[in-house]
Amino acid sequence: MAKVEWSAGIDSVSGALAKPGKNPQHSCTKMLLGTHRKAETTNPDCNRLYLRKQTERSTPVTADELAVRERFGAVGAAVAARAKDLTKMAADKAAFIAQKDLPGGRRTMKSYLWKVCGEEYDQH
Repeated sequence: MAKVEWSAGIDSVSGALAKPGKNPQHSCTKMLLGTHRKAETTNPDCNRLYLRKQTERSTPVTADELAVRERFGAVGAAVAARAKDLTKMAADKAAFIAQKDLPGGRRTMKSYLWKVCGEEYDQH
């Protein structure tokens, strides 16, 4: 395994450092992925770099996947609209606070809105 030494001021790198793009003329063909392990160990070399080839999907998109994508897009748009709707903001905030500490309650306002808008989408 290669050892990575960072320049002064860079402690660690985590995530995709280079991604293959859609235009082959202006992008790399492999993904460069850096990881940093945060667990305390006696080994000081906690950084790793990986190269991953670009992959092509081998199966066609199914009807179920298209339905899930459509639902995700519609619920996401509804969440964005509802978060900006001043007429529902006070009621949503009160309902969120009331359910937040209950078992199965949503911990963030955004996840609560996703739940509410998802249920409204499923009813239609």
